[in-house]
Amino acid sequence: MSSSFATDARDIDTAAVADSTKALRNLYYARFGFAIIWAVLMTTVAKTISPGTVALLVIYPLFDVAAAVVDFRSSGATRAKAPLYINMGLSLLTTIGMCVAVTSGIPNVLRVWGIWAITAGIVQLVVAILRYRLGGQWAMILSGGISVLAGSSFIAMAGGPKAALTSLAGYAVLGGVFFLISAIRLHRGAARAK
Repeated sequence: MSSSFATDARDIDTAAVADSTKALRNLYYARFGFAIIWAVLMTTVAKTISPGTVALLVIYPLFDVAAAVVDFRSSGATRAKAPLYINMGLSLLTTIGMCVAVTSGIPNVLRVWGIWAITAGIVQLVVAILRYRLGGQWAMILSGGISVLAGSSFIAMAGGPKAALTSLAGYAVLGGVFFLISAIRLHRGAARAK
């Protein structure tokens, strides 16, 4: 009787992990698509701060909040949630910071984005390390580390003569590619497990 109960519990745990992994994979695909579309749009308006630029700069961290909420809801008991709370908070603060920074020029936008890239990169590293057993996380670990470096470069760029928003589009594309790689690896891992 107890052996059957243990088997049932393992089946439920395995099913919960599989559902959670599928939701994470789909979220990563969505994040890739969003990043590419956002980057293309940003490239077309990045020369100055215009209403279109402002909208894009505010939408990006808001999308990150939404993605963290979806991740939180789909993770069940299979993934750590504290880093997701931190990520939501950082992205909300960045949204507010962007609303202020866009009124004072491109250098301040780059500073706010840089601080966000550094802090979010650290959180991404922690989350990816905690999720390593799910598979497909080496790309997220790499992405988190690159985000920290990119954030530092945005802050440095803000103080120089080449302050430009086009670099944010490149950052989004690279992040999107890492999400795509992780999604594909999760997909392949799920296919092998069947």
